[in-house]
Amino acid sequence: MLGLSRTIIAVLFWIAAAQAADSSNFDPWLVGLRAEAIAMGVDVEILDAALTGIRPIARIIELDRRQPEGRLTAAQYLERVVPTSRQTVAKQRLSKHRKLLKFIAAKYGVQPRFIVALWGIETDFGRNTGGFGVIEALATLAYDGRRANFFRSELLAALQILDERHIAPDAMRGSWAGAMGQSQFMPSSFLAYAVDENDDGRRDIWKTLPDVFASIANYLTQFGWEDNQTWGRAVRLPTGFDKNLIGLETKRPIGGWQVLGVRRQDGRDLPTRQLPASIVQPDGEGTQAYMVYGNFATTLKWNRSTYFALAVGKLADSMIGH
Repeated sequence: MLGLSRTIIAVLFWIAAAQAADSSNFDPWLVGLRAEAIAMGVDVEILDAALTGIRPIARIIELDRRQPEGRLTAAQYLERVVPTSRQTVAKQRLSKHRKLLKFIAAKYGVQPRFIVALWGIETDFGRNTGGFGVIEALATLAYDGRRANFFRSELLAALQILDERHIAPDAMRGSWAGAMGQSQFMPSSFLAYAVDENDDGRRDIWKTLPDVFASIANYLTQFGWEDNQTWGRAVRLPTGFDKNLIGLETKRPIGGWQVLGVRRQDGRDLPTRQLPASIVQPDGEGTQAYMVYGNFATTLKWNRSTYFALAVGKLADSMIGH
């Protein structure tokens, strides 16, 4: 029965995607988009190169509508996203690019290990940056209608990036949802936070590592990153701990949690530095808890997933001492 249910779901996905990708009204829609881009000042030649011949992509609609089957625990997610092999490569990349990373760290105030961690988790250190044409992907999602306003705005931002000549239309590739380059910035994030670190006139998050690293660091800095702090740590909660205190909305100095019986994972006292801290327990009562600081909240500005932020912290911690 489970196999049959999955088959039915797959067929429904295919039908929905095919309907959404119906291009009968796409050309008139594209005319309107083009007019809006011209009004923004985008060069007609750029629009010709970027928009000519594009069509909605059924596969993108399917990916957008697909709901995940089941849910990983935090431990399962961390095992999948931060395996030993990725930790090993992270240390190698940190060592290989140490000079550049130290320069970026000093300039933007973000520790090298966190830059490398985000780079590693987002694109496997630049290896997996996505295989979709960003313009076609965003046009598909903007035309589809489910989140049309958001993706139309991102599409116009992507056209602005092309107009500023940061990358050629045929080289602007990314994820099915339009996240681009080795840092996986959405176009609006690119315009707000990407950096031309090597000063060649282009903010190249696809191939230029100084730009990639500086853009990651600049994003974090703009959202309040503190380079004299870490992200947090796994902790042990005492028996009977008040579950109402769990969550990012509750902040106490580290010493306040110590008084309540919270300890490091190995049972030792918490650090004596009195940073504001919260307790999170992603999988609920009775599972692993973490005490997290402001940098953890900043990571959530990048990606709102608690699991993602934990993975960044774990990968960054694996590079301590290297």
